[in-house]
Amino acid sequence: MLRPRREALGSEWRFAYLRAIRAAPNANAAAELPRAASSWKETMSIVVMKFGGTSLADADKIRSAARRAIRSQKQGHQVVIVVSAMGKATDQLEGMARQVMRGSAAPKREMDQLLATGEQVTISLTAMALEEMGAAAISFTAGQIGIITDDKHTRARIKTIDARRIHEQLDAGRIVIVTGFQGVTERGHVTTLGRGGSNVTLVALAVALGAEVCENYTDVDGIFTADPRIVPNARKINKVSYDEMLELASLGAGVLHNRAVEFAKKYNVPIHVRSSMNNKKGTMIVAESESMERIVVSGVALKDKLARISLHNVPDQPGVAAHIFHTLATHNVVVDDIIQTVGEDGTAAVSFTADPGDLDDARVACEKLATTLKCDVVYEDHLAKVSVVGVGMRTHTGVAEKMFAALAHAKINIQNITTSEIKISCLIDRAQGAAALRVVHDAFELGGRKKPARKTRKIAPARPGKRSNHTRERPT
Repeated sequence: MLRPRREALGSEWRFAYLRAIRAAPNANAAAELPRAASSWKETMSIVVMKFGGTSLADADKIRSAARRAIRSQKQGHQVVIVVSAMGKATDQLEGMARQVMRGSAAPKREMDQLLATGEQVTISLTAMALEEMGAAAISFTAGQIGIITDDKHTRARIKTIDARRIHEQLDAGRIVIVTGFQGVTERGHVTTLGRGGSNVTLVALAVALGAEVCENYTDVDGIFTADPRIVPNARKINKVSYDEMLELASLGAGVLHNRAVEFAKKYNVPIHVRSSMNNKKGTMIVAESESMERIVVSGVALKDKLARISLHNVPDQPGVAAHIFHTLATHNVVVDDIIQTVGEDGTAAVSFTADPGDLDDARVACEKLATTLKCDVVYEDHLAKVSVVGVGMRTHTGVAEKMFAALAHAKINIQNITTSEIKISCLIDRAQGAAALRVVHDAFELGGRKKPARKTRKIAPARPGKRSNHTRERPT
């Protein structure tokens, strides 16, 4: 929970301070105000909010997000808003690129230039909504506030953030709106952070600004034990650890980007995932506590689109694996799971999974490997991965047996198994992905309990001579 720190100073000091700082934003305006107002500025906490595309899909939803930001400012916080592109804007831009390219792969630099425009529309409209409601606001692109990334187009990583410009505007009493999902290189080229990258911007800004907590507003009430669109009886989790959320995000839970969780864990910044449609408490993502280990499995996840590339007849020699994955890395292929099996004729088979979006780059790399290693390459793009996650696995047994038995009972074949200290994942056919998620979720009894039916009893008619009522049902 956010804790406003200045209520005792009252609105009079707050508005006097804001008027003074707006009149002389570069001067030490607080020095000319009573000591209480100066103390109010020094103890002001920062709230960083992020609104996803569905929460900003039209003008009414943009105004709703603006009202939430104004309410937080009135509670005594300085407010920064990170926004995604409106609704399906990113999908539409990608579709236009595919039409122009007629089946060829678009240059990644130009894709970044194109996709970055979606958030630029949203920041301006959000600033307009705030101004129309009487709140001072200013919008910035990532480049304008110095979000510097590496040069990996379409999947860049943030290197540094210069927070001075944001602090200047916050101290001037403005709500600051920033484009999520993007940055610029040191040479000024626009980059994007990959799908879900606005969550990375959210947490990175919270760290850079020293915010106590960041709030991720989305179209669901929080983090659920499974995707509620696939598992109807999935229930909301009130609190989850960074490690569990990192695994869930990496394994297909779409609410948060795994790099956002990495940032939050590293700098111990709590993330509150909640709905933009109501004021209910959501899910807090926080450092692990001892009580969390009592829950064996916290959630299950499905990554429903995976490709597998297998290299057969690879020389079984030292250094070959290093050569394979060095080649993949130079082509910016992010590898998921790896498995190697050794044959009896001095060769091995090396398989790895990757996002289907990396398949074109993987083909280029693997064709080179096929030439240099004289091996055969097989590509598959019809796979999915179902996983169970929970810190309680460290101290409890039987999790793997229960998961495998549930899949076997549903006649779902396991093609590969990977584990870590707090997760077990099974590679399966994509067509069985949704069914696998449901059966595993039920096996660990993660669903919300149904409310028992209300008992009723009949009221007998009155005796002769007495006033009579019709027989009716009454809850007990």
